[in-house]
This record gives sequence, C-alpha cells and structure tokens, in this order.
Amino acid sequence: MNSPTSHTVRAWLLVALVLAGLAVVAVALLYQAKAPSKDPSRSPSGGEVGAGPFSGASARLRSAVTVSGLMQHERRFQTIAEENGGNRAAGTPGYDASAAYVARELREAGYEVTVQPFEFPYFEELEPARLERGGQAGATYARGEDFVLMEYSGGGEVTASVRPVDADRDASTSGCEAEDFAGFPEGGIALLRRGHCTFRQKAANAEDAGAAAAVVFNDGGPGRTGVLRGTLGRPGVEIPVLGTTSEVGEEFLDAATKGDTEAYLSARTVSRNRETSNVIADSPGGDEGRTVVVGAHLDSVPQGPGINDNGSGSATVLEIALQMSRLGIEPKNRVRFAFWGAEELGLLGSRHYVQRLTEDEVGEISAYLNFDMVGSPNFVRDVYEGPDVTEEVFTDYFASRGIEVDVDSALDGRSDHGPFAAEGIPTGGLFSGAEGIKTRAEAASFGGEAGAAHDPCYHRACDDLDNLDKRVLGQFSDAAAHATVSLASGKAR
Repeated sequence: MNSPTSHTVRAWLLVALVLAGLAVVAVALLYQAKAPSKDPSRSPSGGEVGAGPFSGASARLRSAVTVSGLMQHERRFQTIAEENGGNRAAGTPGYDASAAYVARELREAGYEVTVQPFEFPYFEELEPARLERGGQAGATYARGEDFVLMEYSGGGEVTASVRPVDADRDASTSGCEAEDFAGFPEGGIALLRRGHCTFRQKAANAEDAGAAAAVVFNDGGPGRTGVLRGTLGRPGVEIPVLGTTSEVGEEFLDAATKGDTEAYLSARTVSRNRETSNVIADSPGGDEGRTVVVGAHLDSVPQGPGINDNGSGSATVLEIALQMSRLGIEPKNRVRFAFWGAEELGLLGSRHYVQRLTEDEVGEISAYLNFDMVGSPNFVRDVYEGPDVTEEVFTDYFASRGIEVDVDSALDGRSDHGPFAAEGIPTGGLFSGAEGIKTRAEAASFGGEAGAAHDPCYHRACDDLDNLDKRVLGQFSDAAAHATVSLASGKAR
C-alpha cells in the first residue's frame, strides 16, 4: 500500500506532464499558423498559380465552370440558329445574334468589350445547280458526280448553244486570253478546258466576251479526270461557272463538232462581300505587357447550328470569363477573351485580328489558347503540340487527374491558333475530334466506336444539342479553366 505522501507526489508529476504536453501542442499550432500555406491550385508545370487573395483560384474556377453553365449558352446558340434559318454562319443574322449575345453577357460581367468588324467574301449556293445537254444525244448530269458549281460563281438560268473556246486537248490557253473569244456569240455558253491560268481569268474573259455562262472541264491528264472543284477566288463574276469531269467536257466538245450544241444550266447563288465581326473582351486589370489570349470561333457552317463546332468552344470560353468575374479572380496578367468570326471560311477573323497588331502588340501577347470542338460524341482527348509552357499546362493537369490524352502535332494551323503561332506566340489548346475516323488505339484509350467519325454530325444540320458528349465537355472545360488562370498568373514567354 502507498503512503499519502507518495500519492501527492505522483499527482503533481501527472499535472506537470499534462501541462508540458499542452505547451507542445500550442507551439505546434502557432508554427502551423505562421508557416506558408500550400496552394492547392499550384500549376502542374511547376509554377505557383498565385498567392494571397489569388490562392486556390484554379480550384475555385474549375468548381464554378460547370457543364450546366455551358449548356445554358449552348441552348441559347441552338435557339438563335432555329430563329435564323438553322445556322449561325458568318455574315448571317444567326451569327450577328450570337455575337450580340456574347458581347452583352461579357459587358454585364464587367469586361471591356470591343466588337471588331471586318469584310469578307461570302458565297452561298441557294439551291442545287443543274446541267443538261440537249440535242439528239441529250443527257442530264448529276451534281457532285458530273459537275459542281464553282465557289463565288454568279447565278442565272441559261438555255443556249455551247461554244468551245480553244478547248482541244492540244490547246494552248483555252480562254486565258481575250483573243481566244474572237467571234464568240453573245449569250452563248463558253466551254473551256482546264489549264494555263486561273479559273477566274477564264470566267472573266468569257463574261467580257458576252457569254451567259461558262463550263470548265478537267483536262484529262493523270489525276485530272474527276469533277473539277474550283474557286473564282472572290466575288465579282456574275455569270454561272461550272466545273465538270473530263468525260462530260469531252461529250460537250464532241457534240459541238457535230453541231449539236444546245445546253441548259441554272444556278442560284449569293456571291458578294459581307461584314461580320470578332468579339473581344479584356479583363479590367492585369499586366497588359503579358496578355494571355483565350479564344474560340463563334461561327457555324451554313449547313447547321454548330453546337459542337464550335458552340462547345465558345460556351467554354464564355463561361470561364463570366465565372472569373463572378469570383473576383484578378490574375497578375491581363486576360483577353476572343470570339472569332468567319473561321469556317479560312480563319478570317483571327487572321484579321493578328494582321492588324503592331510589332509591340504582338510582343505583349504571352500565350494564346484555342478551344475548337471540345464536346465531340465519339471523342478523342487531343492536346495541341506546342511550346512546353502551353502544352504542359494541359498534359500535367490531365496527368494529375489520371485522365489519358494524346499530344497531336497534326493540328498545326487548322484552327485560329495558326495566325498566332505564325507570329511566334506560344499556342496551345484542346480538340475532341471532327470528321476523322476513330482508330482502334483511340477507342482503347478513350472508349467509343472504332471505325466511326469522332463527330458524325461534323458540318451537318444534326450538329445540335444532341451532338455533345457532356463528360468530355466537362473534362475539357475544367482543363481550359485551369490553363487560363495558370498562364494568367505566371510567365508564358
């Protein structure tokens, strides 16, 4: 049995030990409070996204940019198309309404918005062209198989005699010189062989000589027998101009030598310069000398509403901009959000923008990120191959989340990043696939159906709200949000 004195000593020892333990805990808590906190939004490429009020911006932005938010914009694009002839193509009311919607949303969010207008050559075939050969051995030719209307062709309905213009196989010019049309009858149809000058030059000479239409046929050389698909380069030729196979041309040529020359053709087109625009929005603050441009083309093709191509990219960029404003994210560098017009006609909007930058303004752009088709139904996950800073901001992000991607070098110049890359600006972006066919290797990596197009509705009327994979749309919008805020908070070049 222990004495009362020993109990007292033990009690005091126990109290002392408890107090010492509490002191250790207090010191540890004080040290943790004063120590620098780990930033959960640290850039995968090694640089911190930011400190202080910017800490955690990547995670916060990714949480705010949701598929539900993207789909609100996509539904608006779909409605705009339905109210404007089924599309949102550049130079049409559907595009203008899309641009007005984007500009309004950005202005209301506090961005400095500029609508940059520009003219472009517009062409549309309003109804299928027709071509028939009359006479005893008459024929009706199939559009697409036997002939096509040349781009920027004029329109009209013509029944007239077909007159070959220096069109024999050994001909030297066939319509390339005004002298070739000596004695050409007013209102006739000029039959011209391909070669030696542009299609526009042949067509313009025919029009000047009084021809009511022109038919240019393939010359029959190796690899030059099929349908002649050509362009007149720009509006200005008012008569219909068709391109045909070498076989159709030779049939007309043979009939003409027998005096059996009547033909009928028709075309209804719009071919003239139109105006469209880019929509550009700058963040209110940030270093203007290190601007990060984040872009997507806003136009569709005339054949459909363009909900994947490129409503998906436009909705992604727009929602990132809106949520950055809502969250009060103010990165170190200025962010410029760009919505390009007339991409489908040859990157015209982004080219117009870049070509008008001064050398100093080019130097102020530290990086360009492009998002063109990021919701394809039979998707791939492609990251643009580029400089390390704009490639690894995506590849490292996906790796950190165990999401498999491919780095694709075949995307060079295909979309609006091309004009920026040509100026030496670091470019990057994401792409979920277009008309390309999914390989077995891609199906093994990403799922989906091998042997089928990545986007079966590419450039078709069915590119609507049902033509999206929301899973990849969500993955890509998260990556886009992360890349935007990461590059805007660090250095690109």
